[in-house]
Formats: sequence, C-alpha cells, structure tokens
Amino acid sequence: MTLTCAANGVNVVIVPGNGDVNVADEDGWYCWVKKRLDQIPGFQCLTKNMPDPITARESIWLPFMETELHCDERTIIIGHSSGAIAAMRYAETHRVYAIVLVSAYTSDLGDENERASGYFNRPWQWEKIKANCPLIVQFGSTDDPFLPWKEQQEVADSLETKFYKFTDREHFQDTEFPEMIEVVKAILKISAQTE
Repeated sequence: MTLTCAANGVNVVIVPGNGDVNVADEDGWYCWVKKRLDQIPGFQCLTKNMPDPITARESIWLPFMETELHCDERTIIIGHSSGAIAAMRYAETHRVYAIVLVSAYTSDLGDENERASGYFNRPWQWEKIKANCPLIVQFGSTDDPFLPWKEQQEVADSLETKFYKFTDREHFQDTEFPEMIEVVKAILKISAQTE
C-alpha cells in the first residue's frame, strides 16, 4: 500500500516492506498513520498496493515510485524495511523532499528473496542520497529479529540521519506509530494542535 498525502504542496508516500500484498486490509501502522494524517487540514491521502509485493524488485518499484506515485522534490518518502531500501535507492538518482527510514539495512541479509530484489548488487551511493535529500530521519530497534543492529547503525552513520533508536520495537510491526506522526509534523512544521 502507498499513501499519498498533499499538504502545502508536499506529498507523503509510504512504501511498505515486502510481503504486504494488500496492506489496506492489515492492522499495522501504515493504516494507523494514514488515519492520523487524514486529520491534518490540507492532507488528502490515497492508498495503492505496490506491484511485485513479495520480491519488491527495484526494477519494478522505483519506476512505480516515479510514474505512479510521483515521488519528487516535494515528496516525503516513508519507507519500511524493503520500502526503506527502495527509498534510499530512489534518492540516489532522484531529488526528494525528505525520507523517513524505518528498519533500514544495507545488505541482502543472506536471503535469496532479498538478493533477487536487485537492490544489493552494487555499493550504496551515500553521498548522492544526501545530496538529493536534504532531510533524512531513521527509526531502528536493537531487538529487530530480522536486521542486525550494525546494518541499521551503518545507515545512520553513512547518511548522518536523525536517528530514533529503540530497544523494544522489533521490526516496527506495531498497530500504532505515534512517533511517525510527530516526525511528519516536524518535517512539515505543523502544530500538534491540528489533531
């Protein structure tokens, strides 16, 4: 699922992790965040399922982000897991307003499906990401059962992210994510009084 929210000309797009076939029917934080963003005046939220949701191939997702989701210099991309990887690779070659990375990592983790996605067949272009994206925020948890902490930290160090570190959020598959709302509001400089 993808959310597109327009406020003051800035869009917010949520790119989920792989495996989410029909996120609109799930109970996770994507829908929870969407509902909260819908309450902010001036936001219009749309949802779309991502193509190729299991393998999340770069060759399919990045063109979809450009042509269907219209991610550009006025877009905040919120990427979770494989969606965070897509956001980082997208920002290597496209200017974006900001990226918010949730459970980001740097390798294929020794997983065949991750390898097949195509994101990990070359070095990361950290300097290009930073040049194309003036604001990068990251959420990570030391108890993530899927991602080594050192890879999450490598993303933070390489991109000089504003890093929100947790010890008890695992892979951020909660049903609520209040910190995300605050981060989006801070990026857009929207007062908390809008809720």
